[in-house]
Amino acid sequence: MLNAIFLLVLIVINIIGFYIMMVDKNRARRKQYRIREKHLWIIAFCFGAIGMTVGMNVFRHKTKHAQFKFGLPLLGMIESTAICYVLLM
Repeated sequence: MLNAIFLLVLIVINIIGFYIMMVDKNRARRKQYRIREKHLWIIAFCFGAIGMTVGMNVFRHKTKHAQFKFGLPLLGMIESTAICYVLLM
């Protein structure tokens, strides 16, 4: 039961990460107020890096920034390893 709740929370946070990348890309196109990079990283460190990496590639957003281009996938791999460790304990 606890694993199911944990997985549900992970799915939700990754959907939020994907959505945030879409919103920020749309704001960038319209030259509107943007979401701060600090807030993007907060979501990524709260286990949303996988969804944000997918969003970054789907919307081609932040792909020229090395910290996002390499940092998000690396963080996603670290988070995936941690998730597998927790679920297999």
